[in-house]
Amino acid sequence: MYTLIGVTPSRAFRVKWLLEELGQPYEQINAGPHSPEALEHNPSGKIPALVDDGAVLTDSTAIMTYLADKHDGMTFKAGTLGRARQDGFTNLILDEFDAVLWSAARHSFILPKDKRVPEIKDTLKWEFAEAQSRLVAQMGDGPFLMGDRLTIADVVLGHCLGWAITAKFGITEPRLSDYLNTLKVRPAYKAARAS
Repeated sequence: MYTLIGVTPSRAFRVKWLLEELGQPYEQINAGPHSPEALEHNPSGKIPALVDDGAVLTDSTAIMTYLADKHDGMTFKAGTLGRARQDGFTNLILDEFDAVLWSAARHSFILPKDKRVPEIKDTLKWEFAEAQSRLVAQMGDGPFLMGDRLTIADVVLGHCLGWAITAKFGITEPRLSDYLNTLKVRPAYKAARAS
């Protein structure tokens, strides 16, 4: 049984959703960033963290890659062209979706007030819209980023699209709205959101 440290409305949702997709048992410690539980498992106080047989793993994407490889699901085999393409999508999403949303969050409520630049959010929203059109141009014909196969890249993108709606960035590409709706009806997505 895995132990997931982190509240659901955070990047911990990605790990939780993947665990549900993989059908792996886990317990969740609902700990916020910099809480005593988070600091116990990660000196930076960041969430999520995952405990597996006494070992602590950090960073949502690293955790998901580990779990997908370990359980041979939601990923292509390392060293294959499919994996290289999947990793390319994952890194693009982290760089152009996650990083933009994180910058907006930092300038909204994370940084000290005297360090925030609220005006940057207009530029970040423009960047986010541009990234959406570039991503859609790279998507194939299937329902997921890798065609008919759901991978961890889809989990990261699905989380970022939901985050964008919450942050009032919005989704400007109709294909991505349809894509997110496809993800939201998955039983594992619903189970991860519900608990």
